[in-house]
Amino acid sequence: MSSAHHRDASLSATLPNLLKRDGPAGMVVFLVALPLCLGIALASGAPLFAGIISGIVGGIVVSLFSGSQVSISGPAAGLAAIVAIAIQDIGYQSFLLAVMLAGIIQFVLGTVKFGVLANYVPNSVIKGMLAAIGVVIILKQIPHALGRDTDYVGDFSFLEVDGNSTLSDIASAVMSISAGAAIIAAVSLALLVAWDKNSRRSRILQLVPGPLVVVALGIVLNQAFGAVAPWLQLVEPEHLVNLPVAATVGEFFRQFTRPDFSEIDNTRVWIVAGTIAAVASLESLLSLEAADRLDPFKRISPPNQELRAQGIGNLVSGLIGGLPITTVAVRTSANVYAGGRTWMSAFVHGALLLAAVIVIPGWLTLTPLASLAAVLIVVGFKLTKLSLYRDMYALGWDQFVPFIVTVVAVVFSDLLTGVLVGIVCGAFFVIRTNHHEAITVVSQGSNHLIRFNKDASFVNKNEFRDKLRRIPDGSHVLIDGTRALFIDHDIMEAVVDFHELAAHKDIQIELKNWESYKL
Repeated sequence: MSSAHHRDASLSATLPNLLKRDGPAGMVVFLVALPLCLGIALASGAPLFAGIISGIVGGIVVSLFSGSQVSISGPAAGLAAIVAIAIQDIGYQSFLLAVMLAGIIQFVLGTVKFGVLANYVPNSVIKGMLAAIGVVIILKQIPHALGRDTDYVGDFSFLEVDGNSTLSDIASAVMSISAGAAIIAAVSLALLVAWDKNSRRSRILQLVPGPLVVVALGIVLNQAFGAVAPWLQLVEPEHLVNLPVAATVGEFFRQFTRPDFSEIDNTRVWIVAGTIAAVASLESLLSLEAADRLDPFKRISPPNQELRAQGIGNLVSGLIGGLPITTVAVRTSANVYAGGRTWMSAFVHGALLLAAVIVIPGWLTLTPLASLAAVLIVVGFKLTKLSLYRDMYALGWDQFVPFIVTVVAVVFSDLLTGVLVGIVCGAFFVIRTNHHEAITVVSQGSNHLIRFNKDASFVNKNEFRDKLRRIPDGSHVLIDGTRALFIDHDIMEAVVDFHELAAHKDIQIELKNWESYKL
């Protein structure tokens, strides 16, 4: 089925339910994405409006071309450091050209089916990544809930830009707690829990997203503090959503920036483009796998189509002044838990971002970050439920260890580093299991049978050579390859070497079902 046909079929099924699920979910994602887009732009050293542009493009453009039904795209915290260095090195307009070139590279990667790499990430690592994201969200939002907003919203690295760490930031927040923020966050959390519990029994509550009510309540509470208890009111810009507000239509359009195409032959621009393409593609593929795990219908998203969609998104984002785009697990999680079921929720969130910066930017700047922190904390708890840890433990050590290693690595480093550590750990257990189960040796007197129980690859070479080494002089050895559909060249060389050794040790070798392999 073509992508267009797929989208048309999905749209016809979505429109009747748009107001019930995808519309409200898109609104929730919009509320979560807005401060994240701004925070990542701030950390990247880019204009704040650049973060909004990439959020709009990620919602409207990428959703139209992606094959995923629940994933959300936008600016990613994992690229903030790369972006900041690139802007300082080559300038902002040259950086935008690099973003466009990165998009072209991603499109090519999707065309040559580079997305197949996503299939080699173990499920235990993906589950660990999601659980870790939940832990990180909770830890990172605690300071915002307590009124300490020195670290930008959307920073998910353990070591922060200002030299603090996640844990030291929490300690500082506890020592300098803001009563107004704490009250808003506590009331918001209580309302969200109650709303989530009672919405299952009320159709009316299902039509209104709890996070939207929480944000409205946070604004009302903070304004009420100003009237009755001014010492509780959050008035400093760092405690509120800091959205650029254009005074005129002309000023609004001047916030868009064009790339400097004259730098197309600059080697440094191409290096930045390649770096962005590689990191953004890897993060998108990992987040896409996570999205499929979260999808209540367990639909399988095409990774190569996702790379092409991300490429188109980055091409457009760079063209009009935005930051690099990736599929983002945090916003995807918020979408799924808000009830999003199809790509329309992603589109709605992008459309709302666009409408908000045009129509109601002044209202949004009244939103306390403490309210949004409460929304994200609830999302975090849903991602890292205790039942998930119990279920993974019940599956055995080969599943639990990579899972928990990924959780710890992500929490105490960053998303990409943690996942790569988890993949290495998962590969170790795969090799270990394969190592012990691939080869069987049966001995009777001077006769020895060496049987391959499955395909033999280079990971079995050490075990195979060790078993050959133990064959005593004067023996008869039968090497049976019946059960192996594939025998790696490394294994073949080990047999050839053993042939030469056998002549000196009076060992007779017989091969069974190795006719298709040249000795």
